Amino acid sequence: MNAVGIDVSKGKSTVTIRRPGDVVLMPPRDIPHTKSAINELIKQIQSLDGETKACMEHTGRYYEPLAAWLSDAGIFVSAVNPVLIRDFADDSLRSPKTDKADSKKIARYTLDRWAKLKQYGSMDKTRNQLKTMNRQFSFFMAQKTAMKNNLIALLDQSYPGANDLFDSPARSDGSQKWVDFVYTYWHVDCVRGKSLSAFTEHYRKWCKHKGYNFSAEKAEKVYEASCDLIAVFPKDDNTKMLIRQAVAMLNTASETVENLRIKMDETASALPEYPVVMAMNGVGSTLGPQLMAEIGDVTRFTHREALTAFAGVDPGKNDSGKHVQKSVRTSKKGSPHLRRTLFQIMDGLIKRSPIDDPVYVFMDKKRAQGKPYYVYMTAGANKFLRIYYGRVREYFASLPETGEN
Repeated sequence: MNAVGIDVSKGKSTVTIRRPGDVVLMPPRDIPHTKSAINELIKQIQSLDGETKACMEHTGRYYEPLAAWLSDAGIFVSAVNPVLIRDFADDSLRSPKTDKADSKKIARYTLDRWAKLKQYGSMDKTRNQLKTMNRQFSFFMAQKTAMKNNLIALLDQSYPGANDLFDSPARSDGSQKWVDFVYTYWHVDCVRGKSLSAFTEHYRKWCKHKGYNFSAEKAEKVYEASCDLIAVFPKDDNTKMLIRQAVAMLNTASETVENLRIKMDETASALPEYPVVMAMNGVGSTLGPQLMAEIGDVTRFTHREALTAFAGVDPGKNDSGKHVQKSVRTSKKGSPHLRRTLFQIMDGLIKRSPIDDPVYVFMDKKRAQGKPYYVYMTAGANKFLRIYYGRVREYFASLPETGEN
């Protein structure tokens, strides 16, 4: 038994090789992530006598190139949750946090969990791209929210409440009417500096140019509201630059988000489970691809509980002797990205209230019992994942032949 403990970081990995009985075959050594260095490591591992298993933490994306390289060379590789390594008892009162110490701990973990280690299987190209796009989607959504808040904060100084003048939904390209409006009417004096008739005519031409519906009544309401506002910033080139720059940044983020949304749906449609997932209640062209991206190949989970544990929505247990705790928090040790997607789906079900949907009925029952919000939402997410697992596995079983089986 040869245990290869690998502590992965950016640009390099610290590797140690051990055998039972605390026999050190290779002390901790830094291996740069270069082709020559990794090939040399592979040769050294392959020259060992007996069975060899390499283990590393799946931290971020740093581990993937090394794991794939070793796996392609025919070496057994296992990528485990960092929480498992952290909680692994090391029989020591000292707890140093260095790359060398971590590689030793991972090697000892490998020997201790030898029979339970699961072999790393690289995600296929489509799923890998979909997951990466979803992470980028989340990133740019956060940027979009920040840009929107920044623009509103600036408008409070030049055109307070301009973001509340229109409630038109966003277009397919992500643009919004109020954002386009403040690009042209970036200061309250751009509106009230004209007469009502002059503004109405100017607004009509603006609507025609931008492709928005024109309403004389709406123009009058906007004008009347603008006449009673107080602006802090003066109407000058500096204010104009600040507002228009903020609008441009928001529009760029919005366009990127919508492009990613469309591309994610196109990519997800190539996956075999796409029709089954998209047919589930609460899942649409946005949340469906996100769900498939974060769950990945469902066949890698041996049972439903493994999937709910991966999402961190599995119910906890706490009992000892005669004490049995009735309400225990969920583990939340799984994917936070998947939990966020699940909660968005549950929120949609709560708002639409489909009485024929088993997940909604289950959540509504819990809510009627007086359960707190997070309790019935988490319980609904758990039930949803169980249904997801069953339907997708059943669909895969019905296929004559698929790479997912």
